[in-house]
Amino acid sequence: QIYKMAKNTNSTAFRRIDVDKYSEDNYKEDVDNETVTAGPSENEVMSLISQNKQLDALKYVLANSPLGNKNQAVRDAALTLALRVMLSFKTSQIEEAVKQLDYEQRDILMKYIYRGFEVPNEGSSAQLLVWHDKVFNHSGVGSIVRVLTDKKKV
Repeated sequence: QIYKMAKNTNSTAFRRIDVDKYSEDNYKEDVDNETVTAGPSENEVMSLISQNKQLDALKYVLANSPLGNKNQAVRDAALTLALRVMLSFKTSQIEEAVKQLDYEQRDILMKYIYRGFEVPNEGSSAQLLVWHDKVFNHSGVGSIVRVLTDKKKV
């Protein structure tokens, strides 16, 4: 006994999506049309820290972070400033500082924390772990997932 396929299986009319355009060979990165910042000013950050305005310095660094900037030197300079600001906080001040940040600022801060773990300095890892704990307590797992999956690195 021979089974015959239905006549309509030879038709490609049911296909509404061009699956070939999703081939890896045809994939291109999305081009961002956003303006890329050059990073925070070291003079401004040091001025705020010397005036004991660590929270303002932190907000300034986060607002001027070079997200998506391809220049590694600019990103490294911004990381150095962000770490300097974070390490200038006393452990007892960190919780209050994190409370005053919005979700986007906390996500950027979490990016800097993870970058800081990549380049440990004397005593910085313990302080960064405290920052990580406080940001995690306020933002949850979502912040970590957003940081690890975001293509815009700091």
